[in-house]
Amino acid sequence: MNASAAENAESRKVAIVTGAGTGIGSRTSAALVQAGYAVAMAGRRADMLEAAAAEASPTGERVLVIPTDVRDPDSVDHLFDRTVETFGRLDLLFNNAGISPPGVPTEDLTDEAWRDVIDTNLNGTFYCCRAAVRVMKAQAPRGGRIINNGSVSAQVPRTDSAPYTASKHAITGLTRSMALDGRKHDIACGQIDIGNAESERFGKAKGGLPQPNGAVIAEPAFDVDHVADAVLHMAGLPLSTNVLFMTIMATKMPLVGRG
Repeated sequence: MNASAAENAESRKVAIVTGAGTGIGSRTSAALVQAGYAVAMAGRRADMLEAAAAEASPTGERVLVIPTDVRDPDSVDHLFDRTVETFGRLDLLFNNAGISPPGVPTEDLTDEAWRDVIDTNLNGTFYCCRAAVRVMKAQAPRGGRIINNGSVSAQVPRTDSAPYTASKHAITGLTRSMALDGRKHDIACGQIDIGNAESERFGKAKGGLPQPNGAVIAEPAFDVDHVADAVLHMAGLPLSTNVLFMTIMATKMPLVGRG
């Protein structure tokens, strides 16, 4: 490796994106690669990850596919170990993995459905945060940034969404704790709350979404690439500056004043 190549390798930033196989995770991974990051793309389905990785980097450079179940701490540890072994460090974690099941009245929720959402959205995010702190505090130069996908449901719920809303409100508490506890290690933590990004998940709701008054209406959406741009903005700040919370949403979605 010549001096120029070595300098580029040392200056290149490294990111992990969970839930990287589709939608927000896929497009954010592609944007990070285009911005010069090396990106470890994590998700449950290897086939979808491979397809997303090929789109993010047709040459296969600066992309590492690591099938991961964030509900499993051992799987998460493997993700971080492989990333550091391959790229040498970690500068950014985008905690994007999450599930949003169909709305179910609270009285009809099963124990399994509740646990599945909490295990994925909350526990999985925590496991990744824990692993990221262990890496970031020990590396040289130390520090890094964690961005959690909170969803606008971290602010205001939809009807019949108790598990999802509870998990996302908990993410807000986790973000605040990580932002505080990470300071001594030069780790910044922020949260992006997204409302109606035009992703595969939102596409399932194109027939309309239930409103608090019982009506079902079609809601406006916005281009998912704007989420990727927002994550890039948050990630591009120096570690001395942090976007603690950002809301990005379709301008005319019925969020402000919901209920």
